[in-house]
Amino acid sequence: MHARFRLLNFLGFQLVWFAAAWGAGEGFTWLGPLALLVFATLHLATSPVPARDLRMLAIALPLGLFVDSAFILAGWLDYASPGPLGGLAPPWILAMWLGFALTLHHSMAFLEGRPQAAALLGLIGGPLAYWGAAQGFGAVDLLASPWLVYTALAVAWALALPLMYRLESGWARRFAPAGAPA
Repeated sequence: MHARFRLLNFLGFQLVWFAAAWGAGEGFTWLGPLALLVFATLHLATSPVPARDLRMLAIALPLGLFVDSAFILAGWLDYASPGPLGGLAPPWILAMWLGFALTLHHSMAFLEGRPQAAALLGLIGGPLAYWGAAQGFGAVDLLASPWLVYTALAVAWALALPLMYRLESGWARRFAPAGAPA
């Protein structure tokens, strides 16, 4: 069951990512958030650690909003199908962040407790995801030098991924009832 759950978790996130990127590129801004809603509902209903998943969602949302909004405000990225509040990350990219957050204790659990590995994956995988969304779906446009933007994305994700694990585990330790596992 556990291996099957991890596989379904991985595939569920891939569907959210694809729905969000394709939907944004085609003007279907609702598709990514809808895919996330389905994925998150099914995932949380069957997760062996729903409290940890909810904490990770609570961390990923403001972090994703900050990171992607910073790239917009810096004038480095322009997102297809921008959100209702100009200058802020659109809902479809936030759906990607939240979908990814649901993988961190499951299909990406091998990164937990390994901040260097998490940073390395962020360093490589973060920019690749944006490149795929830009090249494959037209969901993102680079407004500055590709070298600058992809380097900044690499640094942002190399910091964000281990930070998400650290914040979630710290939150769990700090607020766990006495004697309860985190």
